[in-house]
Amino acid sequence: MRLATLEDDVANQVQDLTPDEVSKGVAEGRYLLVDVREPNEVDAEAYPYGVVVPLSTFDPKAIPDPQGKQVVFACRSGKRSVTASLAAQAAGLPYDKHLAGGMLGWKAAGLPSKVGG
Repeated sequence: MRLATLEDDVANQVQDLTPDEVSKGVAEGRYLLVDVREPNEVDAEAYPYGVVVPLSTFDPKAIPDPQGKQVVFACRSGKRSVTASLAAQAAGLPYDKHLAGGMLGWKAAGLPSKVGG
């Protein structure tokens, strides 16, 4: 029997979603995509329909009311989005989903992005 690691703990608290799952969920109105990258990153390339709440000044209260949608965090590679999800959960919010692979995975899946946030 092996001991649980921090990675196991994080995996139990944050659900990985694929770019296709997130794209479809946003299109169907099931997901609110919250981009936690910094403004300069978003200015260069943004998710369509993303809401920007930068991790450097992250405040879970700054996330807009999802109005029945599930919140999905996204970043460049999938690391900051996990951090944001855990921070939101620590603040008592049920936001346990993130875009695995971030913008890099989004683009690799051939999904559209936009320039200029």
